[in-house]
Amino acid sequence: MTVLVVSNDFPPRQGGIETFVRSLCDQLDDLVVLTSRAQDDKQYDATLPFRVVRDRSTVLLPTPRVTRRAVQLMREHGADRVLFGAAAPLGLMGPALREAGAERIVGLTHGHETWWAKLPAARQALRRIGDAADTLTTVSSWCEEQIAPALSPAAARRIRRLTPGVDTARFHPDCGGALIRKRLGLDGRPVVACVARLVARKGQDTLIRAWPRVLAEVPAAVLLLVGGGPDRARLEKLADGHESVRFTGAVPWTEIPPYLDAADVVAMPSRTRRFGLEPEALGIATLEASATGKPVVIGDSGGTADTVLPGETGYLADPYNPVATAVRLVELLTDPAHARELGAAGREWVRSTWTWERSGALLRELLAL
Repeated sequence: MTVLVVSNDFPPRQGGIETFVRSLCDQLDDLVVLTSRAQDDKQYDATLPFRVVRDRSTVLLPTPRVTRRAVQLMREHGADRVLFGAAAPLGLMGPALREAGAERIVGLTHGHETWWAKLPAARQALRRIGDAADTLTTVSSWCEEQIAPALSPAAARRIRRLTPGVDTARFHPDCGGALIRKRLGLDGRPVVACVARLVARKGQDTLIRAWPRVLAEVPAAVLLLVGGGPDRARLEKLADGHESVRFTGAVPWTEIPPYLDAADVVAMPSRTRRFGLEPEALGIATLEASATGKPVVIGDSGGTADTVLPGETGYLADPYNPVATAVRLVELLTDPAHARELGAAGREWVRSTWTWERSGALLRELLAL
């Protein structure tokens, strides 16, 4: 049984959905991928153990032409299972692919489908997508709460939770943090790291506003902002050149684990913006930090509550409240034994619960493989 994976989000583009879809592909034995073209895609595709077909467009949409191409690939490869890397809008092709012989159709949903569920025209489209699929999946309990009311009762009953996993062989204690500390001149200094793209939703400005209160209690502390993005100039101005706030610039995803390992505490105060239309659907970076054995302080936004056991692996904090965030950071920086205890518990939780093997087994069940 061959699976046709249809996804606009696929490497070499970088992002959470791209990583999620690519990692799920590793859990399937026989598949072909239809996706959009991207810079350096030929070199990337040559390294893969399965076939990738690149559409001529840079954004894959459910147009008649793309639908015909998907049907053609189903027939060429004998595919009778379909996985949409993002249910909206590609899942609108579901009826045509069903007619072409798809016996099982699964659509992955992420954060953006939550705002589809709030807007009238998009809500109607999402309902059609749900009716055309055997299953829509959600990455968090919050996402399910937002999406389910937009679906027909039958489609809502078929929702299943399919979460990303964490590669604990890559993200683990002592995976290179000492070298990062030495390179950046951080030896002997308490470090709070935020590993996220520099955009307003990730809340790095909350950390910068909290930082004077942290320094009042832990004068040697350093705030390490790992990542690049359009918000950097604003954040640098807010930091006002303070030596204890460091910007690394963009770091490839493959090189992220040592930066997490270099921290004493990992903080990501993500927040919901645009009147609820821009939430954090889950926050896989939080789980990667826990896998590295670090306590986490996470903004309470969307589905982030699923990524932390409050008081056991870290804390949820109000991402709009720098004072509350500072209190949690100071608590962990001034009690290293407690911080290590939370970090160790976080790693064990991720190892037992957030595995790609577990996610792959559920996906194969949903596709009836």
